Order: sequence, then structure tokens, then C-alpha cells
Amino acid sequence: MPNTRIPVVLVHGLWLHATSWQPWAERFADEGYEPVMPAWPGEPDTVEEARAHPEAQAGVGVEAISAACAAVIGKLPEPPVLVGHSMGGFVVQHLLGQGIGRAAVAISPGQIKGVKALSATQGKAVFPILRNRRNAERAVSLTPEQFRFGFANAVSEEESAALHDKWSMPSPARPLFELALANLHRDSPGKVATGNEERGPLLLLSGKLDHTIPDVLTRSTHKQYRRSAAVTEYQRFDDRGHSLIVDSGWPAVADTALAWLRRNLP
Repeated sequence: MPNTRIPVVLVHGLWLHATSWQPWAERFADEGYEPVMPAWPGEPDTVEEARAHPEAQAGVGVEAISAACAAVIGKLPEPPVLVGHSMGGFVVQHLLGQGIGRAAVAISPGQIKGVKALSATQGKAVFPILRNRRNAERAVSLTPEQFRFGFANAVSEEESAALHDKWSMPSPARPLFELALANLHRDSPGKVATGNEERGPLLLLSGKLDHTIPDVLTRSTHKQYRRSAAVTEYQRFDDRGHSLIVDSGWPAVADTALAWLRRNLP
């Protein structure tokens, strides 16, 4: 590691708050990084405020989220490492494809344009949101039951309930619509420059038990990069679901990311 602290930008996904990365920020700081946890446009300072004011994020889309993160990165003293989960996993791929950031770890990443794999569990996880087109202009929440199925199916019911109580909050539904329909639109915001051979290294992590971003989607995402000579690697956790960055097993995921970065940082 160089003498200066490399920034690491931690980008959250739908239904979680930027502060959900705090344990990761502390772990990365211990490893010599300078953590940054950017909020999405309109995101209140706390989970409680987000629950009280869901309208603050209503209608925010992928392009706005990516642009907000790029603006934060533009103020950093040097190119950062990018780490993202779920929709944040899509965002860090989008940024890295533009040459923003020195490396990226995309964890259970939202599917990029070109991924056509299908999964019944993903359909069940997102259908409650996508079935109403008006949700694209709203911020929506997950019920405890929906959170249990989509996020925390790989942990106990008690831990699932605790995670929902602590972190689940309204999020803009527009990004979900945009990625779900990405393959139907030529200029979709879900497009990522997968052929960029000048970008930094990319690691895709998935959970075999993930219902929201099933492993088959992450494997299909990995295939989208096959025409690029840039480093692109994939790893899977066989016992993990979509909550893998906030549940009790998060240290193993963080340590996997850190070990990979030690080997691959340019």
C-alpha cells in the first residue's frame, strides 16, 4: 500500500441507507483506506428521517445516482476504489466503465444491459414494486415479509426482523424500473461500457442464496465482460443472501474484497 490513504467509495443499494456501510468503513480504514459513503440525491441523513420523508427521494433514477457519486469522486485527491452493493453494484460498474476509479468490487450487483438471465425468485422479490407503474415516481418500502424474502432469507427470522427494523427504508423505485427494462431501450441508463480495456480491475461477488440478484445474474454479468482484456473476476458465497453486506456474516465478504484488492490494485 502507498503512504497516502487510498479513498474507498462505498455505494449502497435500494432500501438501505448510506450509513449501513459504517462497519465496512471502519474495516477499510483499519486497512489504510479513507472511506467515503456518498448519499443518493435527496437521501436524508438518517434512516428515521428517510422513513418520515419518503418523498425526498421519489423519482430519483440511475443517472442521477451515478452522477452524484461521480461528483463526490471528482473532489477526492486521487482515484478511489469503488465498492457497491445491489444497485450500488451497478453504479460502480457504470463508473468504472467510464474510467472513474482505480478498481471496483460489485456485490450482488444490479443487472446491467445485456444480462438476460431469468430467475423466478427475482421475479417474486421485485414484482410487488414493478406491478404498479406509478411506483416509478415514488419512494417505496419493503414490508418485513418482503425484506425477509428479498434480503434476509439466508439468516434467521430473528436477524431478518432486526435488520429490517434497523435499516429498511423507502427508496426510489425508478432505478428498479430502469434496469428491469434496460434490454428494451438502446440508450438505457442500464448500459455499462463492458468492452473498456483501459479500466481498472473489477470483482463481482454474489450469494448463491440471493433471491433479489440471484447468482445466475451475476454469472451472466461476468460473461458480459468477456471481450475486455481488463481484469474481471467472479466469486460466490454459497451460504449468503442479498443481506450479505449488513448481516452477521459481513466480515467475510469485506475481507474477501480487501484480499482481492491487495492482489489487484494497480
